[in-house]
Amino acid sequence: MTNEEITKIIKNEFKDALLRIEVEPDLTISVSSDKIFPICQFLHDDPGLNFIYVSDITAVDYPDRTPRFDVVYHLYSIDKNHRIRVKTGVDEGKGIPSVTAIWKGADWFEREIYDMFGIEFENHPDLRRILLPDDWEGHPLRKDYPLEARK
Repeated sequence: MTNEEITKIIKNEFKDALLRIEVEPDLTISVSSDKIFPICQFLHDDPGLNFIYVSDITAVDYPDRTPRFDVVYHLYSIDKNHRIRVKTGVDEGKGIPSVTAIWKGADWFEREIYDMFGIEFENHPDLRRILLPDDWEGHPLRKDYPLEARK
């Protein structure tokens, strides 16, 4: 299946939720944050797509932009051998739905993003720090995090 065919399937289901589509070099769709869960559920459940593996979830900080953060999902269909990147914007202080109900492997990725960026995942089963001590102040991967050593 080509990137164009995958895009057509997604457009037929979620036309109003798609903010941007890039087909080359890698298929990337940008979606509104309120639709991230249903879109991810569709990408997972649709037999023609079958994105059953979440290979990574990460975030990017754009402190001078609204929304400040992008959360980026890297999905893979093992039996179809195709990939997709799904991006959604998240404002500072706002939450985003957890996708752990779709992919159990999303658990630690979401915890890492919470720990490093401070983005909260709604309905996450165990949202707490995973890399830093519980008493750590701040989120080290934010661009406004001080570079000086902690005392």
